[in-house]
Amino acid sequence: MPAARALAHAFETGALASKRAFFLRAEPLALGDLDAEQSSRPDFLKLKRATPRIESGAYELGLILLTKHKEESYANIARGWDLLAPGGRLVCAGANDDGAASLEKQVGKAFGLADTLSKFHSRVFWFDKCERAPPDYWRNLATVHQVGDGSFLSQPGIFSWDHIDDGSALLAKHLPDDLSGNVADFGCGWGYLSREVLRSPAMTHLDLVDAEHRAIEAARANIQDSRASFHWLDLTKEEAPAIYDAIVCNPPFHAGRAAEPGLGQKVIEAAARALKPGGRFYVVANRGLPYEPLLKASFASYATLADNNKFRVSLAVR
Repeated sequence: MPAARALAHAFETGALASKRAFFLRAEPLALGDLDAEQSSRPDFLKLKRATPRIESGAYELGLILLTKHKEESYANIARGWDLLAPGGRLVCAGANDDGAASLEKQVGKAFGLADTLSKFHSRVFWFDKCERAPPDYWRNLATVHQVGDGSFLSQPGIFSWDHIDDGSALLAKHLPDDLSGNVADFGCGWGYLSREVLRSPAMTHLDLVDAEHRAIEAARANIQDSRASFHWLDLTKEEAPAIYDAIVCNPPFHAGRAAEPGLGQKVIEAAARALKPGGRFYVVANRGLPYEPLLKASFASYATLADNNKFRVSLAVR
């Protein structure tokens, strides 16, 4: 990642001194002994020592890799400020293509900047913790809170974090009333589809699975049902928690700035492995993604339930 290289360069050149530090959205970098936080399970598994969330601290130095999601970066900057000791320094690094220059301006207005560095098509900028606190809006983004019409809780860093995704809404309309037994929601997000699935009284258990820890946090807040359990897993590398009678899924396919149908394909393959013979797989995806051959090859039967020229809902039977 260019921003991570730029951050490492700032330390290598002596622009920043090593101190007791935390690192939000951490990547494996040779920056000394850091308390690393990474809520994305695939990236978490690449780190030797990390936590999905740093709850408190009084650090001399904080590092943040900014993401392409402005609200998530605002939230992480607000959290980073809270984790610093008085006089501590917060260092932010982001790619120019992800809007780092605009964020640098907003952070400069909010706190004032000590210095900046431009390298590898990225921006690194930093400021010291003084009496100027983060804007209330940024702080509100740093916690699970009501969004949309107020009927659910969410936070930045989750897919479709502030509204119901159109694809998931279409899938929900075509879920049957007779879901029963052991069911899973692969890529549960903040729990919208799971909430719809739990309307079925014949269900005995639902596993909510997601690779983003923030999604699991929000899903826990939204799903208050004794039949539900929550799992922070990377289904492309880790085994599903159980074998299921049915699985619902709006598979992930975005990484960075490019669509990657291969990621969704791996989740579909994981679903095929995790279903009982005769088990049902309900999936929605952008209709342009090449999932049909995989569904036909991995399942005993396959049918299209809905197609609105943007999304396709499919039922595959193991």
